[in-house]
Amino acid sequence: MQSISRRLQKINYSQTLAMSAKTRALKAKGLDVISLNIGEPDFSPPSYILEAAKKAVDQGHHYYTPVSGSLELREAVCEKFLRDNLLHYNPSQIVVSAGSKQSISNLFLSLLNPGDKVIIPSPFWVSYYEMVNLCEALPVIIHTSISTDFKITPEQLEEAITPDVKIFIFSSPCNPTGSVYSSEELKCLTKVFVKHPDVIIISDEIYEYINYSEKYTSIGSFPDVYEQTVTLNGISKTFAMTGWRIGFIGAPLWIAKTCEKVQGQTSSGTNSIAQQAAIIALKSHPNRIAYMIEAFRKRRDLVLDMMKEIPGFKSNEPVGSFYIFPNIAEIFGNTFLGVKISNAYDLSMFLLEKAQVATVAGSSFGAESNLRISYASSEETLKEAFKRIKRMLL
Repeated sequence: MQSISRRLQKINYSQTLAMSAKTRALKAKGLDVISLNIGEPDFSPPSYILEAAKKAVDQGHHYYTPVSGSLELREAVCEKFLRDNLLHYNPSQIVVSAGSKQSISNLFLSLLNPGDKVIIPSPFWVSYYEMVNLCEALPVIIHTSISTDFKITPEQLEEAITPDVKIFIFSSPCNPTGSVYSSEELKCLTKVFVKHPDVIIISDEIYEYINYSEKYTSIGSFPDVYEQTVTLNGISKTFAMTGWRIGFIGAPLWIAKTCEKVQGQTSSGTNSIAQQAAIIALKSHPNRIAYMIEAFRKRRDLVLDMMKEIPGFKSNEPVGSFYIFPNIAEIFGNTFLGVKISNAYDLSMFLLEKAQVATVAGSSFGAESNLRISYASSEETLKEAFKRIKRMLL
């Protein structure tokens, strides 16, 4: 009798990717579907990065690199961490992977045994939860709400840590809420972590530059927790290079070596041309992509204004990333065009089928009463999308 592994039976398909597949299917039928479901900037990569990739092709960078990435790229990652995050790493502490998703997978496979626990603040990025399940470990969810700007408190963290907790993982700026932990908030959390030095902190900072606050702080920059922190980043979101698949970690040497070991037996080094382009991207000053960040800020403000005109949508004001995560519980129980909305999934499917606007239900992110809306689209597209949503729900 044929069967899949027990590990695979423990996980679900990514709902963000599932919604993308449904959106593509409707578009293939000729429907004008607006995609507000995927976290992908609508910009092209900066020209100086594209030129670097073309140059890499001409120079013959067609062959295997070291498993953890070329030395030149790992040195560039170290320079970036020091310049932007006050983090001191050497190249042996850096592992470059095929996107930050593989970086997290490497970490979980390296560190988790069946039955270990991983603390995940909710709302969370969809794959954290499923990756923990894939490793036959146990997710421990800390719930938050709009009232706390979707951030956990030190008291919640202390209560969640038990002897079998191995990892704490969070994102700041957060996907899906856009919340960003301040330096003072992180400092308060570190006071809890120092009492539990065996807990590994994974800080997902992939949206670091898409941050509308005055200053960004990495939790690893606090000396007391540096040795138990893994800092995760990449080029996909910041430089509009989602398809190039470059993510990386800075970690204690022993963790970096375990990730290199896993990667060496799975994928080996990532794309050699993309690595060369990533060097130029990371060496460039963040000011060079400021135009993208300003565009995202304007789009956020536009979406917040338009959302005020739709009864039942309640949101915090995101400080980073390019998502809005409104609570839509007030809509539950209502009927529109003969369709009863009982939960966020119902609303998401209603908007897709009736308004041709794709969003993602919050249940995939650990928040049953919310909807994730990406504003990584043009202002014109966003205006049309919310015009359709408003027409369906008023």
